[in-house]
Amino acid sequence: MLIMKSLVNPSTSSPLHFSKPNSRNQKPLKTHQLCCFMKNGEVNGLSKPTSQLESGGHDNAEMSQKQSLSSNVEPEMKHNDIWGLFREAQQNILYLNKQRLRAVEELNNANQEKQLLLDKIQQSEAENQGGSGKDKLSICWELLHRIDSMVFTGLINTGEASDLRKLVLDYKVSVADVFTDTVQKRDAELLAELRHFSNGNKKSGYHIIHICTEMEPFVSVGSLASYVSGLSCALQRKGHLVEVILPKYASLDLDGVQGLREIEAESYSYFNGQLHGNKFWTGVFSGIGVTFIQPLYYSSFFSRERVYGYSDDFERFAYFSRASLDYILKSGKQPDVLHIHNWETAIVGPLFWDIFVKQGFGRTRILLTCQSLDSQCLEHPDKLALCGLDPDRLHRPDRLQDNYKTHLINILKGGLVYSNKAVIMSSIHSKGRIVRSLGHGLESTLAVHQDKLLVAPSGFENSTWDPSNDKFLPENFCAEDLKGKTVCKVSLQQQLGLSRNGSTILVGCVFSDLSDVVENVKAVVRDASIRGIQFIFMGNRALASFQEELEDGNVRFIDSHDDDLSHLIFAGSDIMLCQSFHDPILQVPQKALKYGAAPIAVNPHDIGFRHFLDFDHGTSKFSQFISSTFGNMSLSQALDEIKNNPSNWKGRIKDAMTQDFSWDAECCDIHVSAYSALENL
Repeated sequence: MLIMKSLVNPSTSSPLHFSKPNSRNQKPLKTHQLCCFMKNGEVNGLSKPTSQLESGGHDNAEMSQKQSLSSNVEPEMKHNDIWGLFREAQQNILYLNKQRLRAVEELNNANQEKQLLLDKIQQSEAENQGGSGKDKLSICWELLHRIDSMVFTGLINTGEASDLRKLVLDYKVSVADVFTDTVQKRDAELLAELRHFSNGNKKSGYHIIHICTEMEPFVSVGSLASYVSGLSCALQRKGHLVEVILPKYASLDLDGVQGLREIEAESYSYFNGQLHGNKFWTGVFSGIGVTFIQPLYYSSFFSRERVYGYSDDFERFAYFSRASLDYILKSGKQPDVLHIHNWETAIVGPLFWDIFVKQGFGRTRILLTCQSLDSQCLEHPDKLALCGLDPDRLHRPDRLQDNYKTHLINILKGGLVYSNKAVIMSSIHSKGRIVRSLGHGLESTLAVHQDKLLVAPSGFENSTWDPSNDKFLPENFCAEDLKGKTVCKVSLQQQLGLSRNGSTILVGCVFSDLSDVVENVKAVVRDASIRGIQFIFMGNRALASFQEELEDGNVRFIDSHDDDLSHLIFAGSDIMLCQSFHDPILQVPQKALKYGAAPIAVNPHDIGFRHFLDFDHGTSKFSQFISSTFGNMSLSQALDEIKNNPSNWKGRIKDAMTQDFSWDAECCDIHVSAYSALENL
């Protein structure tokens, strides 16, 4: 493209005009040439100059003017070219930036879509696992916990909640088939479906709520933890509905809880003259509904390193007991039984009958379980006012006043007095002996209330402790076919480096505490090792020094407890040494019988207990069986029996293996009979 330029007067910036020269006084003017400049900087003439102008004295001036014009034009052209290139580069940069931003945006969108897809896949997998893996009781408990949440958020009242719970309880089989996706539904949607649900099954069990301080696997200190979980599972298997309320300790192991969720509403409970807020967490474990209470103002009560052993233990567990009752009341539940345990929740008895019974608990009754009577909690009477009780009314001999230190109250005594039934956990002692001499100062109280007392043995979990389907054994066996037991013995010997011989007598020893029997154990092992008997000790460091003393190739020590190996020890042993026949923590005697190993006690207090059976029939079936088979037998006598009368010994072992001393058997039956008796009160 050609760019046209005209020469202008610098002073006026207007075009120059050409005039004819005056012949008289003016010389002819030199004609300015109108030029056309190409874009590439070349100059072309638009008119051809005359020969007169090109010649003569004007040549040098013409050349000078051309050079001057050229020198002015070239920088301007270069300047324009540079700016053109700059603008073009700038546009390219802007374009590239736009492209880069667009690419980044597209990449971010792709990543977001990918993450959403992954989240959906994970959610779908979790829903599939949660839905298909849930049993019917777990689904029912999800519904029951959602009903609790509806009450706390004000969606329904306690009356409708009670009706809905009965619906779930009465029709739990069909409910579990219909309501399989409760987690995905809003409360209002779920409530509408529950209101329209109908079917026809008949109620067949009791509704039991445990208020306790321990439960396996969440928190375990003593025998209470395995008892609560074992009995609850057994009751559920027999068609009863069981739930457990626990403090929300900071050290809880909640890995096994299904559907753990916080109820999105606070509940208040009375303590020390004021109402205090609590949070509640609900979930399901092995088909059992569990609720954890978390105090807000008194948050330090359960955020400590230990469960027990603090100077304010009474305040801590009195708060928990009152909060549990307030929670049950607000949720509109009407259980058949409130099952309380040991002194820690024994205060529920007085609280229930003095404060709560008239608030809608007309048919609810109280059952107290005592794992041991030697822990009772003595306190000043004025402390009862902390949880709303009247000290003057309860500090009386027939109520909570201690039998010996009369200026104090006895919390466990209060539980015994205010419960409708009480179960004393003992595998070997009879009711009569407990009342007469094992009450730890409560003998007179036990005598007054002996009609409400029952004695039950501990059990074990037969779903995990059964040699016929034990997954930890190299070969399973049963009473009808004992070949697998020999395989287990040889495998155990090989694993621990003992001489492999199925005919060698093997004695297993799984102890929780040896402090009171360690010398007896040492004497027993020294005597038996001379006879070539093999010993395996597990789970106690108290015998470390004994290991150095003995230096016997037939003895093995395992310092820490190994659950897998413990199954093999029970299966491979001919005899299991027991710290006591009453072993509520490890349940060694009961497991030994099931696995074809004779339980032999090393505790001298257990030897000779059988004579109480002669005049007292208030003993458990387990106690009667042990006393008639292995109860009065020492290890030396058992070894002689195996050697001298093998057929008779084998018959004893087979008979023992056919007995059922799990939680599902005698222990559960005794508790159900107690619940039935409560129903008629």
